[in-house]
Amino acid sequence: MSHHIKELQVLSPSPPSSSSSRPPSFLSLSLCLREAMRPTLPALLFFAFASLYLFASFSLHLSRTTQLIQHFPIASDDININYAIFHNDNHHPQLPATHRALHVSSIIINHSAISTVSILFPDWELLVVVSPHTPISAANDTYVCLFQNNDTSPVRFSKTLPFSNRTTLTCPMPKSVKHLRPIYQPVLERSEEKDARAPGPGSPELIRWNFLVYESISTENDVVVFVKGLNHRQGVNRPPSEFRCVFGDSDKNSLKTAVTSSTQEVFRCQHPNLMELEDTIYYNEQQQQQQQQERRRQDVTKFKISLEIVDGHVVLPSVAYYTRPRPRTRLTTTQTTSSKPDPDHDVCACTMVYNVAKFLREWVIYHSKIGVDYFILYDNDSDDNLESVVLGLQQEGYNITTLFWVWPKTQEAGFSHSAIYAKHLCKWVLYIDVDEFVFAPYSWAHSAQPSKHMIKSWLPEHNNRENNNKYVAVGQVTIKCNDFGPSNRKTHPAEGVTQGYTCRRRFEQRHKSMVLLDAVDYSLLNVIHHFEMKKGYRSRKLSMEEGVVNHYKYQAWPEFRTKFRRRVSAYVVDWTQALNPKSKDRTPGLGFEPVEPKGWADMFCEVRDERLKMLTQRWFGSPTSNNGGCRMLWQS
Repeated sequence: MSHHIKELQVLSPSPPSSSSSRPPSFLSLSLCLREAMRPTLPALLFFAFASLYLFASFSLHLSRTTQLIQHFPIASDDININYAIFHNDNHHPQLPATHRALHVSSIIINHSAISTVSILFPDWELLVVVSPHTPISAANDTYVCLFQNNDTSPVRFSKTLPFSNRTTLTCPMPKSVKHLRPIYQPVLERSEEKDARAPGPGSPELIRWNFLVYESISTENDVVVFVKGLNHRQGVNRPPSEFRCVFGDSDKNSLKTAVTSSTQEVFRCQHPNLMELEDTIYYNEQQQQQQQQERRRQDVTKFKISLEIVDGHVVLPSVAYYTRPRPRTRLTTTQTTSSKPDPDHDVCACTMVYNVAKFLREWVIYHSKIGVDYFILYDNDSDDNLESVVLGLQQEGYNITTLFWVWPKTQEAGFSHSAIYAKHLCKWVLYIDVDEFVFAPYSWAHSAQPSKHMIKSWLPEHNNRENNNKYVAVGQVTIKCNDFGPSNRKTHPAEGVTQGYTCRRRFEQRHKSMVLLDAVDYSLLNVIHHFEMKKGYRSRKLSMEEGVVNHYKYQAWPEFRTKFRRRVSAYVVDWTQALNPKSKDRTPGLGFEPVEPKGWADMFCEVRDERLKMLTQRWFGSPTSNNGGCRMLWQS
């Protein structure tokens, strides 16, 4: 190089004699530079290899971009805003910067793949929600979840979400995927397929169950939206002004309305202007293919609904859909515009269930005979034979319906939902669990047969509030609970819990309620089976002589240990979490693992109480030849 510099000095013109001299010509400079950069053999090799490397890198990038364009088309009819939220339990959700105010439609992995959205549930289980426009059948095919590292896991068909008509499936997350970041939503593929492309960069990230708009229901006057991840602590609720309801799929075809109530996981907001929303969606659909237009028009009564955090314009991921409010019932000639049709039933019972098939017949038959007209079960994704038991009860003439409610730790929200859903069905609703039985120890003790009037005798005869508000009507009847122990049982009693568990704790624990739905507060606030009342209504407490709940809480260990799966309340820590060891929600003497404590069969036995056992034997039992035994009506 020094040799070339010397030559450059020789070839260069002599420096100008003064500052006003003309600069060297372009031709002379070109000659100088060409001579200075005359390549040597090493330089030629270096430039050759560098050129090949740059060309190969550019080709690879172009190939990947083309594949993404071909294999990741946007599915305009599926779930939007799909991103993962990794959550600090003590603070608000931490949103990645790139996800703020972001609307991203679901991505289909290839043209033959199934359009889905996946949500990460507790215990590394995935809920896969399938688009209603995608035919899928457990009878014809088997499926697997394909993850980003090409690992797979088996799929279990679950049930259909009742309010959005979407099929759901579950699959476990493979151990090899748990450490990956980010975790992409898996591809749902048929087992026989071998050419499906695993998710990767550009795919939607996994949604977390604890930051999600998961359900909605419309009333005549507003919309109720159910949301995880905003009001974290019981009794501490963020102001409604911090949020807005968002109707539609994206910024181009969405409308927003004010939130009027924010309590627990329940948010209420105003209805959108349907004509404006439909016109907006229809206009944008003119830019899409004819097939997509037809799909939208067929489902024009359902729009995506989500919630926006006003500060930051963060729209929560959502699998919920808005439906039009039910039309008002046509009035008869004797009704006024202010009157409402009476509910179909005087007393209903509502509960949230998981794998209670073996207990259900006893619970339904008993309560039906004492006056419960209708049963509503919120099924938290049971995988026993619950459906067949329900079908059998229906065929026997019992009024019972099941709503698939897959969402974890949402008991309070489920009961709030029921207060809207059941309002046209039920005047009063009894909120108890399937291991709880109500009875009146004194007034029913000598009854030869049960009566439909029994439970209704606890309700007020005249419940109309006076105009001067001096009389406060009864809107809720509360019933205290006795908690029964294992009663030296090692297994589930075949004749039923009322017969098998007869030893309890001495003092009552908590209470359950029967609620007048017209008296429920606008917020729909409820805690441990009782509701906040509207102004002008009060609760009436029954004495232990008038009525009591036998709560068969601490059963034989094989039954009790199933509780370790998960607590249903949003604000009660799970059994396996080492928190609040002295809470009343904990079991005395029980640790944080599903390990049977020593002497479990004899625990919680302070008072021998066979009152309901003897009463149900008289009502429902048939003598057998087995040492004076008794066969109960609910035994199959």
